[in-house]
Amino acid sequence: MRIFGFHAVLARLKRDPDGITELYVDTGRNDPRMRELERLAQNAGVSLHGVDGQRIERMCPGKRHQGVVALSEVSVPSVTLDELLAGLDTSAQAPITLLLLDGVTDPRNLGACLRVADGAGVSAVIAPKDHACALTEAAIQTASGAAESVPYLMVTNLARTIDTLQEHGFQVIGAADESADDLYATELGGRIAWVLGAEGKGLRRLTRERCDRLVRIPMHGQVESLNVSVAAGVILYETLRQRQMLNRVQQAG
Repeated sequence: MRIFGFHAVLARLKRDPDGITELYVDTGRNDPRMRELERLAQNAGVSLHGVDGQRIERMCPGKRHQGVVALSEVSVPSVTLDELLAGLDTSAQAPITLLLLDGVTDPRNLGACLRVADGAGVSAVIAPKDHACALTEAAIQTASGAAESVPYLMVTNLARTIDTLQEHGFQVIGAADESADDLYATELGGRIAWVLGAEGKGLRRLTRERCDRLVRIPMHGQVESLNVSVAAGVILYETLRQRQMLNRVQQAG
């Protein structure tokens, strides 16, 4: 696959340089950012090719490539739900957060959700096979390295998956604009599986009914909802914030 643009290529160089087979850079650029990228590539032993801007454009026509294109082997974590839960059950890591996506079909939204999930320390992102986006090149590109660090599971039945998570001690919380419960008034301890639906449509009925509770992100402007990746960022970082505060209190004794 092709990875392009400074941010995405630098993320892959730092995280998984062995996964890059070749790197092409525009010889017309000689700025500090390009020199830093070339230095990292050379130190990592990545095959580096200086070419003209027209060839870069032919490799990624119409894309915001910024004169940088990498050819990369896709190396994404592959795990089943049973394997994930078995690993979490034996892990000393606590608490644990999962992100479930219901009806998110835009690959860029998926990629952005993976990126947020990685930043917030989420253990995995889960979606149904029939109402979701596969891990496409566009999703991987948008994720900027997070697709290689956060497992993305596509399950046959999301409602049954929720049942399984509950059996393993997860509190399943759905994000719903009509809920009376405010995110910032909700205690977010223990094992939590957040469920987010697509912008506009929200959660499907069966998914909604399986949740232990529903909460809303307070909205004080004119718009009624947030993009799913933005909502994921708000929710996951509020979860992380509460857990860090609890950890500090416990350490203080």
